[in-house]
Amino acid sequence: MKVMIRRDNKGALSAYVPKKDLEEPIVAMANPAMWGGLVTLGNGWQLDLPAMAADTPLPITVEARKIAEAE
Repeated sequence: MKVMIRRDNKGALSAYVPKKDLEEPIVAMANPAMWGGLVTLGNGWQLDLPAMAADTPLPITVEARKIAEAE
């Protein structure tokens, strides 16, 4: 699924899923650099992000894979 990753004016990361009109904060990252690992959103979804350079400029739209969500 297409996901836009951005940083707000306070420096917090969030993910926006246009197809679901859903924007949630990124609350946990398996990889400190974020890219190439799982991130957990505020609603419990886990997304597998593609591997990219740690200094990739934001905002950026990427193809992510949804792993799980809170029940």
